[in-house]
This record gives sequence, C-alpha cells and structure tokens, in this order.
Amino acid sequence: MPITPPPPPPPSGWSAPPGPQAVLRSPIGLSKAVMVLLGVVIVADLFSLWQGNHSSQLIGRLIGDADSVTAQEIDQADALYRIAAIAQVVFTVATAVVFIVWFHRTRVNAEVFAPEYHEKKRGWAIWGWIVPIANLWFPRQIAADIWNASADERSRSKALLNCWWALWIVNLVFGRLATLRYEKVESPEEIKGAFAGLMASDLFNIAAAVLAVFFVRRLTRMQHEKALRGPTI
Repeated sequence: MPITPPPPPPPSGWSAPPGPQAVLRSPIGLSKAVMVLLGVVIVADLFSLWQGNHSSQLIGRLIGDADSVTAQEIDQADALYRIAAIAQVVFTVATAVVFIVWFHRTRVNAEVFAPEYHEKKRGWAIWGWIVPIANLWFPRQIAADIWNASADERSRSKALLNCWWALWIVNLVFGRLATLRYEKVESPEEIKGAFAGLMASDLFNIAAAVLAVFFVRRLTRMQHEKALRGPTI
C-alpha cells in the first residue's frame, strides 16, 4: 500500500480540544441530496432572473410610454416576481439545512482521518454558519481543515474551495446591497436600476451554487476514497 504523506504538523496549541469519539460515516447520501437541492436553487434563480428581466422591460415601457402598460400587466409581473422570491428563500433555506448536516458529517469524518488537524471544535461546523460576523470566515477555516484531513498527494490544492468561498462572500454582500436598494426605490427609473442589481445578484448566486456543487462532489469523493484505502502506515 502506498504511503500517503501527512500534511505538515500544526503549531503547538493549534488543534482544538478532543471531543466525543468521532465515528466515520458515509457522506455520499447527504451529498447527493445537497447537490439536488442546489440544482433546485439554480432553477429558482433562473426563474427569478427571467422574471426580473421581464419586469425590467415592463418598467422600461412604462418610462417610455405610461399608456403602453396596463395595471393588469404590472400586477401580474409583481405577483410572479414575488413567487420567484419566495421560492428562492424556501429552497435556499432547505438547501442550507441539508448542506450544514453534510458539512458537519464531513467534519466528523475528517477528525477520524486526522484528529490533530482541526483548529475548532466540530460544533462550529454548524454554529459557524449561524453566528453573525464569524460566518464570514469560520466556515472557510473549518472547510480548509476538513480538506487537509481528507486530501491525498493528488488533492492538496484548495483552489476550488477558495473560488467557491470567495464567490459565496461576494454573492452574500452584493445580494444584501441589491435588496436594500430595491427596498428604497421610489421612481420607475430607480426601480429599473434596482432590478438590474437583483438580476446581477441572481447571476452571482447561480455561479456560487454551481461551484458549491463541484465542492460538495469533490470533498465527498475525497473522503470516500480515503475511507476505502483504510489507515495508512
């Protein structure tokens, strides 16, 4: 059996205190559920993007000629865009819950693989996503620890993890700003500009979801392959 070189040892005092006995469990089933839900989120974002474009064109017509747009068209566009927003929230929350369960499982598995390479206790694999401010970097640190513990000599690079996390943060910040802008609009021109921001936010969210699918698939495969190899010597 080939010998897999371990990552460099952590500095003194770097690892978290040991918790309850970690048990290795397959993350494959959860990963499939996460990827399916991410796909549903992408579909919801595409619907929102399409409806946002339709509403933006409607506002453009309204600005050019108020008589060219009926009240029924405006009400219908508003209703559909509201449905799209609700669908995005519902599917995003459902995906987040399953993703965090998968993430926690991979964190526990990583502790089986290399118990000494974890800066934070495994509970932070859940709370790190919830606690304000900390959720901007704690999950990235935990994901890096999981990646290092699950990697072999062919999968040391964390480029995929870094790209996904950077895009996730950009999407989080940009989406919040776009929503705040939309909530403060008054004139049709401002509404049209706000729709442009929301549509850009949808594009960022789609891109982040696509990279999340690749991240989940890659990390799950790394852990599965490492579990099949068994303990290294």
